[in-house]
Amino acid sequence: MKVLLTAEQIQEGVNSLAQRIEQYYQGKPVTLVGVLIGSIVLLADLIRRLNIPLRVGLVQARRYRGRNTQPGPLAIDLEVLTAEVRGRHVLLVDDIFDTGQTLWELIPQLDELAPLSIRTAVLLRKQGRKQVDLEPDFVGFEIPNVFVVGYGLDYDDMYRNLPYVATLDNEDLK
Repeated sequence: MKVLLTAEQIQEGVNSLAQRIEQYYQGKPVTLVGVLIGSIVLLADLIRRLNIPLRVGLVQARRYRGRNTQPGPLAIDLEVLTAEVRGRHVLLVDDIFDTGQTLWELIPQLDELAPLSIRTAVLLRKQGRKQVDLEPDFVGFEIPNVFVVGYGLDYDDMYRNLPYVATLDNEDLK
């Protein structure tokens, strides 16, 4: 395992991300919708840093299962979000923008719940992997095309608790 972003770098990046989000919304009420499970650490940190009126919602959308490092079909559950989203500005928070497919599929479904607006925030944007015509509105860090864990990101439900982001060696993937 090799550290890609230290805990200190991540905290500085999250502070910057929160400042940009706060400036964009300028006190308007917003609902932060975290994409489970990977965004939970970023979502918690953003909630503590944002000084704007906010609500929090969660959506489970998952592509990676078990030891798989290649994305599979997206499973989404939006049932609990209707009251939190309708008539509000929504900031969809995800851990990583890899191919972009997760946000690409989530945004139209959230839009059906009648929000005022939908914007996106991600901790990481992986270079060279985008497969959709979409860019996240707020990005913490650009990273190379490597498989990463930590700060909410996992491999086989391990490593989410690391306070830093690291790449895994082939030995770690066995």
